[in-house]
Amino acid sequence: MRTVSENRCFGGVQGVYTHASETTGTDMTFGLFLPAEAADHPVPLLWYLSGLTCTHENAMTKAGAQRYAAEHGIALVFPDTSPRGEGVADDAAYDLGQGAGFYLNATEARWAPHFRMWDYVAEELPRILTASFEIDEDRQAITGHSMGGHGALTLALSLPGRFRSVSAFAPIANPVASDWGRKQFAAYLGPDETLWRAHDASILMAERGFDGEVLVDQGASDQFLDLLKPEALAHAMAARRQPGAFRLQQGYDHSYYFVSTFIPDHIAFHAEALYR
Repeated sequence: MRTVSENRCFGGVQGVYTHASETTGTDMTFGLFLPAEAADHPVPLLWYLSGLTCTHENAMTKAGAQRYAAEHGIALVFPDTSPRGEGVADDAAYDLGQGAGFYLNATEARWAPHFRMWDYVAEELPRILTASFEIDEDRQAITGHSMGGHGALTLALSLPGRFRSVSAFAPIANPVASDWGRKQFAAYLGPDETLWRAHDASILMAERGFDGEVLVDQGASDQFLDLLKPEALAHAMAARRQPGAFRLQQGYDHSYYFVSTFIPDHIAFHAEALYR
């Protein structure tokens, strides 16, 4: 692993690191904020998964999350959203290929060699983090925005016991019924739509629920509501009697102005679960 940068930040350190990934077969870069407490003992970890077109850097620089993570003594990890580099499959569209990994393992020939973001986030990167930094592997939580909200929810709903809490900002909530999902699932996973269901948060919520609390914030003025389909997830949570909250925030759109407004609530929500 190579250190790209380390900067003092709210008493802790905001680092950026690159490593050769066995899972994706590429170099992968992630951001990691460690609070001051990590100098003395392992700290809990909150995953932040970003959305379409993003890298590790977007939330790291725009969400304003470090201040609140430092207050609660929580580490933050910001993975990239896809494999990248020469020889990695890509597409001219912004919502497919590099920057649009959708947090799944591709099975179609064009994408399968490198697009294995599920295994990267669920297996490889956690091993690296707990082996290399003062991270408490038994205390983890996960959040994300848009495509990253989709990833956070599907990972949490599919890996019981891994995360103590899950939240999402404007997640792609019902991708099997949206062009932000059907297009990508067909490309990455092939035409068998039964395989797509494992990556749809609304379906997973209805079938399984989450063994903790869930917090979802959705801007009521989000310009992508037709693609996100938040009503499907809200209905699934209500039908499941899922503990937690689904909040429509009047006047807010899909931007990082929205995320940065409510990130204090989300970090406090996760801190309560991580220190319980």
